[in-house]
Amino acid sequence: MKSKLLIRLSAALLAAAAPAAYAQGMKAVSESTVSGFPFPESVGCDAKNKALYVSQFVSELKPTEKDGKGRISKVGLDGKMIEEQFLPAQGAVLNKPKGIWIAGNRLWTTDIDVAWVFDLKTKKGRKVELPGVQFANDPVVKGKTLYVSDNRGDAVFAVEPADFLNAKSEPKVTKIASGQSLNPNGLYPARDGSLLIVGFAGPDQPRGIYALGGDGKVKTLVKDLGRLDGVYQAKGGMLLVTDWASGSLLAWSAKGGKQTLASGFKGPADFCVVAEKQGLLVIVPDLVKSELRLIRLQ
Repeated sequence: MKSKLLIRLSAALLAAAAPAAYAQGMKAVSESTVSGFPFPESVGCDAKNKALYVSQFVSELKPTEKDGKGRISKVGLDGKMIEEQFLPAQGAVLNKPKGIWIAGNRLWTTDIDVAWVFDLKTKKGRKVELPGVQFANDPVVKGKTLYVSDNRGDAVFAVEPADFLNAKSEPKVTKIASGQSLNPNGLYPARDGSLLIVGFAGPDQPRGIYALGGDGKVKTLVKDLGRLDGVYQAKGGMLLVTDWASGSLLAWSAKGGKQTLASGFKGPADFCVVAEKQGLLVIVPDLVKSELRLIRLQ
């Protein structure tokens, strides 16, 4: 199935006078939409090799159904399909793959109650069970540890070593930051060494942005921001987050507060960011609309 690239330039985003489009000196200057991704939950960026990896439920919008139909596609930075069924390779099965993290030639993803690591060159994969997890969501690697969020179980899991693909023994799995009403969804390694966490709960239960320190203590950066999915920290400290409550891509900082960069999403999920010469390219999957939106910030 070929993806169809639909270019939509939004006058509202381009208008210099629109204060909602600004955040820490940046504004959205263009936007394009790529269709043809059945229920995309996450996009991982491999900027060095100019590729995106998109996890998709494929069959239905049922995130806990084990039907063996999930996949990860390889896509160009322009949104054009490179390989629709990149993962899993023969012999492996994905059901409803969610968050993606990429480092070097490794790709990590989660799938309901397990975490996977794949080799991007050979496509070899290995999974680890996460005992007690209710909804494995977003994976990130910080140091030699893989962290996995569990928003329904209100916890974060730590897997050591992070790269267990060729490990001789099973990795160690530990539950941390449990039962603190964070409902962890998106994770990101902060520049100060902490682990950024954004929360996602019910429609009447807004969550915020938090930082998990090396001592295991959680600091609240902002409360009750929305139903947050993905998170990214830019060089200046500005945070980008996606919010299901407002259907938006937001920017937030302690000094500038909250700003809306793009809106009109139905299911803005786990995004990725590519640094460009004059700004940032943000690729946001809309889980409900089955499309990707490529938004350039300057």
